[in-house]
Amino acid sequence: MSYPIRVKACALIIKEESILLIEFNDQNGLHYNFPSGGVEAGESIMEGVKREAWEEACIEVDVGPLALVYEYAPHQNNFKYGETPTLALLFECEIKKGSTPKMPSKPDLNQTGVKWIKLSELHSIVLYPNIRDEIIAYAINKRNIEWIEESRLEGY
Repeated sequence: MSYPIRVKACALIIKEESILLIEFNDQNGLHYNFPSGGVEAGESIMEGVKREAWEEACIEVDVGPLALVYEYAPHQNNFKYGETPTLALLFECEIKKGSTPKMPSKPDLNQTGVKWIKLSELHSIVLYPNIRDEIIAYAINKRNIEWIEESRLEGY
């Protein structure tokens, strides 16, 4: 039995008490997401994080440690975000020098902005997924999850 799951690569960018988010306005109203998206075939998760940051915010990033992991299991959530199980991996990222966040020339459907939101104002917006408390706690504690890539391990 196969268990298809979407792996989502996410850039968590926190700078000067603000977080960089992608703004959308669609049938769900105004809401925000991280620069993120599904990992493509033939791409590592780290490559996916970099690509998504570029595609959605026109920035080059250095991908740091794994910060948070989020799972969406449709059957446990009344299928509110669809039928595809998703595992989202949020990596702490830094914007490379000389790179400035802006709207791409060909944005995702319904993307209306690239915004810095103050952490103190995070509870006044709609963030998908609703992990505002976890983001604030992460910004305070900076407790990372170790990310191990087979390609970097010493062979026997």
